[in-house]
Formats: sequence, structure tokens, C-alpha cells
Amino acid sequence: MKKILVLTGGGDCPGLNAVIRGIVKRATHEKDVEVYGSIEAYNGLLRNPQEIIPLTNENVAGIHVKGGTILGTTTKGGPFGFPTQDADGKWFMKDRSKETVEMIRDMGFHCVISIGGDGSQSISQRLFEMGMPVVGVPKTIDNDLSATDYTFGFQTAVQEATDAVDKLVSTAESHHRVIILEVMGRSAGWIALHAAIAGGAELCLIPEIPYDIDKVKQRIESRYNEGRGFVNIVLAEGAKPKDGTITSKASDEIGYKNLRLGGVAYQLSQQLKEIDCKADIREMVLGHLQRGGTPNAFDRVLATQYGVKALELAINSEFGQMVAFKNNSICSVSLKEATAAYNNVDPDCYLVQAAKGIGISFGD
Repeated sequence: MKKILVLTGGGDCPGLNAVIRGIVKRATHEKDVEVYGSIEAYNGLLRNPQEIIPLTNENVAGIHVKGGTILGTTTKGGPFGFPTQDADGKWFMKDRSKETVEMIRDMGFHCVISIGGDGSQSISQRLFEMGMPVVGVPKTIDNDLSATDYTFGFQTAVQEATDAVDKLVSTAESHHRVIILEVMGRSAGWIALHAAIAGGAELCLIPEIPYDIDKVKQRIESRYNEGRGFVNIVLAEGAKPKDGTITSKASDEIGYKNLRLGGVAYQLSQQLKEIDCKADIREMVLGHLQRGGTPNAFDRVLATQYGVKALELAINSEFGQMVAFKNNSICSVSLKEATAAYNNVDPDCYLVQAAKGIGISFGD
């Protein structure tokens, strides 16, 4: 009997449940495969008592339309830095990676399918190098894994951001305002770029193209010089001014290592006011609305294909691989390749040129 352990790590993402369902339903065609789930990524494996549940056709029925993940997820800790409390009540990070590899072996798991983004897949690669049989599935709304054309969840996040732009256009026009919409993406501007084009924004500010605040002001003023103007700006949370830094702060949460981004919309608004921009400015941070809710059809289909492919890689013992979508086909790449480079927006790519071609300014 081949036992497969599935886990979902990192930020939540539309389509996670569709992957889980794809894995389980594909496994039903095999006579010697059982699928289990670890609650909250590796936490379910490492906790005492363990939280590992069987995954069957019955408990995955209909979950492909639901947001989030039935297995839960976490952005804190992991096998290489598991949050642990000592006898005095103080928290510290304990390396339990060797223990993790040994547990997988001793519990008779043939393979671990890790569904996660760049951080999760980097953990997968390190555990694979230690001898753990693992297959990766790329998950992130940020679309920042370079070894795949798309990660599931991205298209749904773009749709949510685009819907927000559509709604903000009408209120900006009604009040002749500048409205700044801050969207997620961390160090990649893909969500902002797609939403700006789809929603018809006047400006799109992304991490890969640092903006000149004076040029942003000039673009705004040019709209108002034509009459009772209005301006919609789509702003990636990782965007920064020239010679400036991203707006972020360190987290005080135990086990959370990433900088917490957010608030750049208010920073941009303040910068504009400081250089005497006369427009009436409002800010909106879309936040976690982009992560939640029902995945769209594209992400359900992509996530299902990923789940099926991941199960096939696992049962064929093709470990150390991550499923990917390239040139409109489902394939696999090595985890090493998958985590080698970050998928930033190329400022010279055709999508950026197309945006400029329709008059979108990047403030450069």
C-alpha cells in the first residue's frame, strides 16, 4: 500500500481545495494508494498528538468550489524552525527537520505532496535533499514562481482586484477624485499589472519599476487639466519610490519570518500631498479579499490538473519534482529549478509595453 501525505502551507489561496480533491479522486483509480492530510502544513505531523486525517471521496466531495483549505494552513514556523515553548514559557525556534524526515519514513508514507508557494517549496527542496520523498504543487496568488507560467489562485486574485478597480472607477469619476487601490503581490507586480490593464487604470505602480513621485503628480494633473478629471491608481504592496524602500515592518508573531507589507497606499497619498498635489485623494487597501472566496473556473481547472499530476508523480516515485504549467501544458520541473529564481515582472516584457501602449503610466 502506498500512503500519500498531503499538506497545504503558506498563505491561503483560492484553489487549494481543488488540488486536494484532484489528488484524492485520482487516487481512487489506484488499488494500492491511500491519501492522508496533515493539518496546518507540517504542524499536524509534528504536534503531539498528531493531527493527520484520512482523505477520501466522501470528505473531499464538492470542496473544489470552496475557498481556503480543509486542511488548514500556516505561515509560521516549519520543520526547520518549529515554534517551541521552553519550561519558562519562552518561545524559540527548533530545527525538527531530521525528525520530520524520520517520521515520514517510520509512518510508512511513500511520498509527501506539499502544496505551497516559494517558501514552502524551498522547504520541500531542503527536505528532499535530506532524503524525504516529496512532490511540490505551486500555490500563490502572487504568481512569483518562475518555473511555471501560472500558479493557481492568481487568476482569482486578479479578478477580485479588477472588480475593485471597476467599482472604484465609478466613484472616482463621480467625485472627481484620485483613488489609490493597494493590491497584494509582495515583491512581484503581476496582480497590479493585470488588474490595471483589465480595469483601465491611469497609473500602475509595481515593485519592478520604482516610481518618480513628480511624474506621478504630472500624470494626475494632466488628467485634471483636461477638465473635471479623475484618476485611478493600482498600486502593488511592494511598490517603492526611486531611491526609496518598500513600506513594511517586522512581525512580532512567533515563527513568522516575512516582513509584513501594507500601507503603501497611504504613503503614496502622503507623498503626493507633500508636493502640493491639489487633487482630492482617497485610499483603499484590498487586502485579504484577494485571497479568499470561491476560485474562478480557470483556477479550479488548473488546480485540479495540478492535483492529478502530483498524485501521478508521487505513485511513480518521481520525487523532488514540482508540477508546473508551461506553454499550455501540465508538466513537472525539479524543485531545485522551481526555487532557483523569483518570478518578477520584466519591465521590458510585452505586457508592460502593452500597458504603456494604452496609456497606463508606471511613474517612471
